[in-house]
Amino acid sequence: MDSYPAKLFSALVDQIEMGIVVLDADLCIQGWNDYISQRSGSDLEGAIGRPFIEVFPSTDSESFAGMVDMARKRGKHIYNHWLQRAPLVRLNPKEEGDKQPLQSTLFFPFEESSGQRSYGLVMYDTSTVAQSNKYLDAALTALANEQHEQTQLLHQLETASSQLLQSEKLAAIGQLAAGVAHEINNPIGYVFSNLNSLSGYVNDLLKIIDAVDEVGSLDELRQIKRSLEYDYIRSDVGELISESEDGLDRVKRIIGALKDFSYIDEEEFRPADLHRGLETTLNVVNNELKYKAEVVKEYGELPELECILSQVNQVVMNLLVNAAHAIEQFGRITLRTGCDQTYVWFEVEDSGAGIDPKVLNRIFEPFFTTKPVGKGTGLGLALSYNIVQKHNGRIEVRSEAGAGATFRVYLPIFQPSKKPLPGTPK
Repeated sequence: MDSYPAKLFSALVDQIEMGIVVLDADLCIQGWNDYISQRSGSDLEGAIGRPFIEVFPSTDSESFAGMVDMARKRGKHIYNHWLQRAPLVRLNPKEEGDKQPLQSTLFFPFEESSGQRSYGLVMYDTSTVAQSNKYLDAALTALANEQHEQTQLLHQLETASSQLLQSEKLAAIGQLAAGVAHEINNPIGYVFSNLNSLSGYVNDLLKIIDAVDEVGSLDELRQIKRSLEYDYIRSDVGELISESEDGLDRVKRIIGALKDFSYIDEEEFRPADLHRGLETTLNVVNNELKYKAEVVKEYGELPELECILSQVNQVVMNLLVNAAHAIEQFGRITLRTGCDQTYVWFEVEDSGAGIDPKVLNRIFEPFFTTKPVGKGTGLGLALSYNIVQKHNGRIEVRSEAGAGATFRVYLPIFQPSKKPLPGTPK
């Protein structure tokens, strides 16, 4: 043991910040490192050959006996973690006072070169580790609280986003209100005009009917009919009634379109006819489009689409209105639809000025707009993008300067969490 490697190893063991005790088969002390001497105040020379329990009477004899028994029977390392709280050995009982130290111990058997069994006991103070664990628990608690706050903020953000969506929808309807009023006023105007004409015709017809009892001959009655232009009245009444019916039907369609378009609280995905949604939206924005572009429909065969139709209508309206605003004089807007086995798609193509490539990657940013002040809020495309994302779809744009722009929206036929409804086309 006097060789240089043995001395070096001994010096290393003495520097380790943990207690190391060597015991023989009878649990008598054979040696320990400086850590034990410094912490216990005991002299190693006076302890060699004496039972461990006798040298350290503060030892938890029950725990120590259990560790020894398990090590002897199983021949394994026995570990006593600091979380069990009670220290195996109080190395400085006077300094500790009432404070209960935290200690981890490792007891293990080993054999010397002669084949004799001995035991090693390693003790180390884990108060610092425990304190770190308390800090970790506090940090985890704080993190959990912060996560809860973030969850609440996300919920508030979702609520605000939903309110913003409805506000933008109502704002869009407000901007279109004048056009919608004009769309309703036109048919109401000629229905009112036709009613005035019909009122005059009815008075003339009543005169003819009253004359039946007053005229002296049939020729005289025929003369009255000719003077009141009975033949013209007869032919025109049918046209007036037909025109009035068409006007009232037009009003009915516009009101129905507004009703379908402006559902505010609808949040449930359900099968819907996309083409009906497109026609509804076209009816709402017709006055915005008819003076700016010819609308061409190129519809394909589509299955029912699982969606929130009022929100899809919002996307269609935003794309149609943007297309109209992109056309300076009079142009063309093409509305196309199609599908594959997984997705239904629709696209809006315009013959406008196109989108500057420099800003193409920013068009879906909230409040970003290329329109003049007062012309747009910069929320239309951003909210459209969010709606498409909510539907687990995607929106693509193609544009060339001076050659117009095309926005195509892909929506899954069935939402990922939903199963196909019975009888629904696959």
